[in-house]
Amino acid sequence: MKILCIHASAGAGHLKAAEAIYNGIRKSTDHDVVLVDALDHSSFLFKKFYKETYFFLISRLPFVWGFFFWLLDISWLQPAIRVLRRLQNRLNTAGLHWFLQKEQFDYIFMTHFMPTEVAAALKRSGLISSKLITVVTDFDVHKIWIAEGIDMYTAASDWTRGRLENLGISLDQILVSGIPTDEKFSSFVDISELKKKLELREDIFTVLVATGSFGIGPIEDIIYEIKGFQVIVVCGHNKDLFKKLSAKNSRLVHVMGLVDNMHELMAVSDVMVTKPGGLSISEALVSQLPLVFFNAIPGQEIGNIRVLKNYGLGISGCSIKQIGEQLEKMRSSKDMFLTTLKRTKALARPCAVSDIISLIK
Repeated sequence: MKILCIHASAGAGHLKAAEAIYNGIRKSTDHDVVLVDALDHSSFLFKKFYKETYFFLISRLPFVWGFFFWLLDISWLQPAIRVLRRLQNRLNTAGLHWFLQKEQFDYIFMTHFMPTEVAAALKRSGLISSKLITVVTDFDVHKIWIAEGIDMYTAASDWTRGRLENLGISLDQILVSGIPTDEKFSSFVDISELKKKLELREDIFTVLVATGSFGIGPIEDIIYEIKGFQVIVVCGHNKDLFKKLSAKNSRLVHVMGLVDNMHELMAVSDVMVTKPGGLSISEALVSQLPLVFFNAIPGQEIGNIRVLKNYGLGISGCSIKQIGEQLEKMRSSKDMFLTTLKRTKALARPCAVSDIISLIK
């Protein structure tokens, strides 16, 4: 069979989810599978605008992003929004329309809402006959993920499934799989040997501070506040932050840029302080890593926090000083730490990739 795994490169999470499915299909089947960025099949200006506008809004004007996120989720506006989205995507992603019609994939796994809308429109018009599977990469679901013509939706949790039902998706179209993560995050590792490899001390509570791929947030202030912990901080694409933190040369603070071994860093850590992106949360859950959130983006990340609260997971709404206090509580209270760990394991979905691949018939 011909299978497409497609994402859009606005944030790293959509790509990582698509890569996890792609790698899983390659490893466990003989199907012909390709991995594609939908924006590579759009106009140059649209691709540039799509990426840069998203980064600008979430980093400089998050309240504006939050407003439009809320606006596009209003029920009575959906007919007009669907028409405008169809027009925008038809004008700017002609290459993607042509590609999907030319290739006629048997299955399309979509980890972003833009290719979901395009593929669903083509299927409604009879121009493709692919089985369309939308992989929702957040714990909450915005209406922009929903499109007539999608065969299956995969959900992060039972709560997410309920949200999809409320949006009109029938139960037989929903698979509660979890958000797909690379198998490395759930693989067994020798923690002692891994700490030696990473030149970390074994006898001290370790905090992983992850900024997301864009490296935004009050990271310097957080690092200053959480003294007495062994800290691993991942700066992502933020080179200025990397230089500033590296210059401090603190013995217990290990500063990294853009990494490809996040699974190892999670494995050696006791708790993670992070932005609440869907993929970051899922990777932490399968790594059995308690979570403290900061700097949530209004919209999808606030939604993720809200869902996790239903499961008693994730500490949020803290000032920088309170983040330090919460970490101290976790380090000093074994009962609190073990209770959090138990809830983390209960929500983790380490088999998400294989469950999603099982949809291929």
